[in-house]
This record gives sequence, C-alpha cells and structure tokens, in this order.
Amino acid sequence: MAKLITIEQPLERESAVALGFFDGVHLGHRAVLRAAADCAAEKGLLSGAFTFAADSVPVKQGRTLSYLYTDRQKMQELEACGIERVYCPPFSQLCALDGAAFCREVLAGLFHAREVFCGGDFHFGAKAAWDVESLRQFGAEMGFAVHQVAPVLADGEKISSSTIRQALLNGKPEQAAALLGAPYAVLGNVVHGAALGRTHAVPTINIPFAAGQLVPRYGVYVSRTHTPQGCFDSVTDIGVKPTVSEAQLPAAETFLLDFSGDLYEQSCRVELLHFLRGERKFPNVEQLYRQIAQDQKDSREWLKQSETETPAGRAGLQ
Repeated sequence: MAKLITIEQPLERESAVALGFFDGVHLGHRAVLRAAADCAAEKGLLSGAFTFAADSVPVKQGRTLSYLYTDRQKMQELEACGIERVYCPPFSQLCALDGAAFCREVLAGLFHAREVFCGGDFHFGAKAAWDVESLRQFGAEMGFAVHQVAPVLADGEKISSSTIRQALLNGKPEQAAALLGAPYAVLGNVVHGAALGRTHAVPTINIPFAAGQLVPRYGVYVSRTHTPQGCFDSVTDIGVKPTVSEAQLPAAETFLLDFSGDLYEQSCRVELLHFLRGERKFPNVEQLYRQIAQDQKDSREWLKQSETETPAGRAGLQ
C-alpha cells in the first residue's frame, strides 16, 4: 500500500523513483509511474514517487492551475500504478531549493534513489531552472541513473493534463476518459445537502469540490458511482443548484439509480460518463423535479445503448 513519507523519514532501502506533478495520473503519467514500479520489482527496490500537494501549486508554467484530483485521490491512483512510497510536500516547502540541493536532499537523502524516471519535459529546482540533462549530471555524481520515459500520444498529440482540463470544461467526459485511461471521477465523503430531494422521492448524495479544484462544465451527466455498498448507475448534477439556492458552492449531486440507503459521511467515487444537458434555473422546484425524472430516463437510455458498445468505445478510445 502506498505510504506518505516526510523528509525526516528516509526510506529503509534503495528505491526506483518517479518524478512529476501527476495531476489526474493520466496515461502519460502512468507510463512513468509503472516504469518505476516495474524497475523496482525487477531489482528488489522500493517503488517511490515525488510529487507536490495538489492545492499548493496555484500557477504552473505561467498559467493559473485548477488541479484535477485531490491528494487523496492522487494517492489512490499512484498506488494502483504500483507505487509504495510517496513524498508529497507543499510547493512552498521546496520551491527555493536549487537543482543540486533537490537531488541531494530528496532523491539521494530521502529516497536513497538508485533509478529515477521522468518525462522529457520534467523541470525541477528553484524557478524550474534544471532539466532532465541536469538530472542526469547530478545522478552521475550522487549514484542514481536517470530514465526518460517516452510521451504517450493520442491522435498524434502528447497527452497532457491541460487537454484533459479543457475537455472537462467543455463537458466532454468521454474525451477526458480516453486520455486519463479511466473515467474522470469525483472522490470524497458524502455531505448533507439541502435535503429537498427526500421530499420528492429523489434522494441524492452530495460530494463538494475542494478549494482550487477544477469543476467540470456545469450540467447533468450520466455517471457511475462506487459506494461501500456496491457500484450503481447514476445521474450527477455538477454545479451550484441555482433553482434551490443562490449561495451554493460547486458540488457533485448524484442520484443513484435502483438504490436505497444512507451513505452520509461515507467515501464514494462518482465517475462522469456522458454529458446530458447544461445546468438551468427552473421557475420552481416542481419543474426541476420533472426535469430530473426526464434526466433519469435519458440516462437509462444512454446506458442501455452503451451496453452494445465495446468498453473502449464507452471510454472514448477508438
């Protein structure tokens, strides 16, 4: 199981380490992570990953960054790629280190790195002034080898988190899934909402987005929800519920098809599969719930039709 480590807790033995921000852990990231994990398994090393806390990097490559996945979700994805140890400090903790200090303190000192893996565009150190060639030079001095992993392409273009963000902002979860290698998901503990759904026999679960996290296009999606009680087809409204409140923060409000039970405070993961319609403000709650009934019907029809497609087709992979 992946374990978070700190700079004061050096690894007990040598490791193979993957380097990157890994926002969303898309197919390109997975290639780097799995290369490190496979190398570790082959050579009897620990598998590790260095990344930054998701909410600590407000700007990346000169652009404001809304991160895809919280640290909790990122940890689950890193573990699924075979990573055993993760160092995930806030950006401010290391941003002043020069390249040599980063390699000495983090790679050699903390990870006892023997093999290091990264993408070709990896930069590190203060103001990202050091690149892969610099990393190789430091590795030669400090005893670790550096492996540059080839980018993963989709339609001839390098897969990037920024492309995934744009797909989600455009309401195209199938495109995002094709680049992520799995449906985009919202993960969190269910919180109490306005509870209006219960009075209309449409009980829902609410998972808020974290501060700074990217919020997909507001609207209604066909979804799949993983709960402690099983996996259920569902309908998810992403947005601020303008019909019932003027001061809601963005959240994923999900109705689970063919489910009854209480999921408050339990961890659930909601996967967005298909965009149905944009968010609207209805004249009254009654019209809203008539539309919700139609959304459920439309979702069932889409899910039934998708059963005839291949799994790759449903994920947007052709």
